Amino acid sequence: MWRAIAAFAAIAICLFLALTSSAKLGLDLKGGTQIVLETKDSERVKANAESTDLALEVLRGRVDALGVSEPTLARSGDKRIIVELPGVQDPREAADVIGQTAQLSFHEVQRVAAADEKSTDEQLILADETGSKLALGPTLLDGTGVKNAIAAMPEGGLGEWAVNVDFNGKGSAGWKELVTTACANPAADNRVAIVLDDGVISSPGIVPQLCQQGGGNQTSITGSFTQATATDLSVLIKGGALPVPVDIIEQRTVGPTLGEAAIDASIEAAIIGIILTGLFIVFVYRMVGFMATIALGSYALIAYGLLVWLGATLTLPGLAGFVLAIGLAIDANVLVFERAREEYADRPEAGLAPALNTGFNKAWSAIIDSNVTTLLAAVLLFFLASGPVKGFGVTLSIGVIASMVSALIVARVLTEWLVRQSFARNRPGLTGLAGTGRIRRWLSENGPNLMRRSGLWIAITAVVGVVSVGGVVLRGLNLGVEFTGGRLLEFSTSQSLDVADAREVVSDAGFPTAVVQASSGSDGAENITVRLDQITNDEAVEIQDALSASVGAADSVEKERDELIGPSLGKELRDKAIIAFAIAVAAQMMYLAWRFRWTYAAAAVLSMSSVVLTVVGIFAWWGKPIDGVFLAAILSIIGLAVNDTIVVFDRIREHRAEDRKRPLREVVNEAILQTIPRTINTGLGAMFILAALAVLGGASLTDFALALLIGLSIGILSTIFTASALAVVFEERWPVNLDSGSKKVVDPYANISASGRESGTL
Repeated sequence: MWRAIAAFAAIAICLFLALTSSAKLGLDLKGGTQIVLETKDSERVKANAESTDLALEVLRGRVDALGVSEPTLARSGDKRIIVELPGVQDPREAADVIGQTAQLSFHEVQRVAAADEKSTDEQLILADETGSKLALGPTLLDGTGVKNAIAAMPEGGLGEWAVNVDFNGKGSAGWKELVTTACANPAADNRVAIVLDDGVISSPGIVPQLCQQGGGNQTSITGSFTQATATDLSVLIKGGALPVPVDIIEQRTVGPTLGEAAIDASIEAAIIGIILTGLFIVFVYRMVGFMATIALGSYALIAYGLLVWLGATLTLPGLAGFVLAIGLAIDANVLVFERAREEYADRPEAGLAPALNTGFNKAWSAIIDSNVTTLLAAVLLFFLASGPVKGFGVTLSIGVIASMVSALIVARVLTEWLVRQSFARNRPGLTGLAGTGRIRRWLSENGPNLMRRSGLWIAITAVVGVVSVGGVVLRGLNLGVEFTGGRLLEFSTSQSLDVADAREVVSDAGFPTAVVQASSGSDGAENITVRLDQITNDEAVEIQDALSASVGAADSVEKERDELIGPSLGKELRDKAIIAFAIAVAAQMMYLAWRFRWTYAAAAVLSMSSVVLTVVGIFAWWGKPIDGVFLAAILSIIGLAVNDTIVVFDRIREHRAEDRKRPLREVVNEAILQTIPRTINTGLGAMFILAALAVLGGASLTDFALALLIGLSIGILSTIFTASALAVVFEERWPVNLDSGSKKVVDPYANISASGRESGTL
C-alpha cells in the first residue's frame, strides 16, 4: 500500500510542477551569448572571491546598460564570472562593454605631446578624444573612488547633456589633489584625463570656479554631449571601476534555430525510443512488460518535475542525459523480471506474486550498485566539465533518480497489482514470468564453457588495445577547441555552398590556416564549420560577410554557433578531462572493492578501461572530434560498462555464497550464461534509444550517441569475456582464504526472509 501511495504522490507532485513551472533553458537551447571572465591580480588588489564579487557587481551595471532581457551573472569558483545574455547574437558590443579590462584612472594633463611621441617608463603618452597626443601625470585617483556617474541635462540647459560624477570618501581626497595639481598648470589649459583601457575617454578642463573651491565630492563634465554620448561616458566611468582586471577566457554564441531543432530532435528521439523500447519489452515480457512500459512513461514526467523543482538548467547535452536514462530505467525492470522468471521456474507452485516479490528483492543489490556507478560519473561531470556539458551531469543524475522511482516504485505497484488478478494467475504464460525463454533454456542446457579460454579472451583484449593505441599515436586525437583553445564558427546558408568553395572564400578573406568542413544542420541541411586559432569578434564577422558575399546575398549566411576558448582554459579543460577519467577509475575501483573484493574491482576497472580505450581509438582512426560532449559520453560509458559487469559479479557472489566448494570457473561460467538474456535485452533497449538519438539528434548529439552505441556494444562483449576472464585469473592467483575468517563474504540478501529466497540452482 505504501508503494502505491508513494507512486501516486510522486506522479501527482511532478504533474503539478510540470503544469505550473517551466524548465530553465540553457543558452545553447534558447539562443544567446555566454561570456566567461577571469579576474587577475592588480598591483594593489589580489584576485580572490571577495574582489571577484565586487567586480561582478560592477559588471552587472555594465550589462544592465546594454538593455539585455533577463541577463544572468554569477561567480564560478574564486576568480571567474559567467555572464549569460539571452538573445544576443552579435557578441561584439557585449564584449566591448563588459570586457573592458583596465581599471579607471584619473590623471593631470601635463602638456600637449608631439605627434610622434610615445609612452616611456617615466611618461604616459595617450591620444585624447580628438586624436591629439597628451603627456599625462601619474594616477591620482582610480575607479575605486567613484561612487556614481549618471547622464543628466543641466538646469536651464537647452539640449545640452552632462555627466555628473560622485566620489566616495577615498575618491574625494584624490579628486581634490588632482584639481589642485591641474589648476596649477594653466599651460595645459588646466585639463585632467580620464583613462580606461589605455585610452582617454574624456579630457575636460577644470573651470575657474572649481579651482577656487579646490575639488569636493562631486563634479560635472560638460561639453558637446548628446544624450547617447553622455550615457555612454557615464556607463564607462561608473562601470569602469573594476577592483581587479578581467580577461575573456571563453565565449559561446548559439543561434535560436539550432536550439529549437535540438529540442524537437531530442523529443522525437525520446518518443521513438520509448515506443521501440516499450514494444520490445512487451514482446519479451508480455503483460508485465506492458506495465513496465506504462511506468516508463511516468519517467519523463518525474524527471521533468525534478528538473523544474531543483531549478536546474536544461542544456543540449542535458537533453541527451534524459534520453539516456530511459535505458537505465528499463535495465532495472529487466533485472527484476529475469530474477522473477528464475524464481517461478524453480517454484511454480508458490505462484506469481512471491516470484515477482523475490525478483525485486534479489535484483535490488545489482540495481543499487549499477546506479551508484552511473551517479559517480554524473557527479564528476558536474564538477569537472565546463559549459553546457555540466548540464549533462545534472540531468543524468536527475534521470537516474527518476528511473529508479519509475522502475522500483511505479513499475512495482503496477506489476504486483497485475499478478494478483485472477486472469493473470490463471494464465501465467501471458504475464511473461512463466518460463525462462528459449535462449535461457539453451544456454542452461547447451551453453559453451566460456571460461575455459580465459587467456585467449585477455589476449584478444590486449590486441584490440594495441590497435586503439596505434590509432591515437598514428592518427592523433582530433581535439576540439574546447581542449585546444581557439574559435569554432558554424554557419547555415540559405543557398547551397560547396565546402571546397567555402574553404577558398575563407582563405581569400585572410584566414588561410582555417579548417573548413561540412556539418549536418537542422532538417537535413548541410552547414559550414570554420575552425581557427584565436581571432577577434570583428574577424569572425569578416568571415561571415565573406561567405555571404560568395553566396550572393547579404543575409544568406546565418551564424548558428560561435565558440571561443582561450588557450589557458583549453589546457585546463584538457587536464580536467584526464583528472575526471582518473578519479572515475579510482572511485569505481574503491566502490567495487568495498562491495565485492579487490580482485573483482581490478577486473571490472581494467575491462572498463579497455572499453574506453577502444572507443577513443575508434574515434582517432575515424577522425571524429574529441570535445566536451565526447567527455560526457566517455564518463557515461564508464558507468554503463561497469553496470553489466556488476550484474555478473553479483551473481558470482551469490553462487559462491551458496556453495564455496564449486570450482570457480564453473561458477563464473554459469553466472555469465544466466545473465546473458538480461544483458541482451537491456542492451537492445538502450540501443533503440541511442539509435534514435544518433539519427535525429543533429551534429552535436550524433557523435555523442555513436560513442555510446559503440561503447555499449563493446562493453557487453567486454563484460562477458574480458571482465569475467580477468576476475578468474586474479582470483586464482590471489584466492581468498575462506577458512581464516579474515575476509567475510557479505550476503546481499540477508534481509530477505527464507520464503523469499531461491531454492536450488539458478
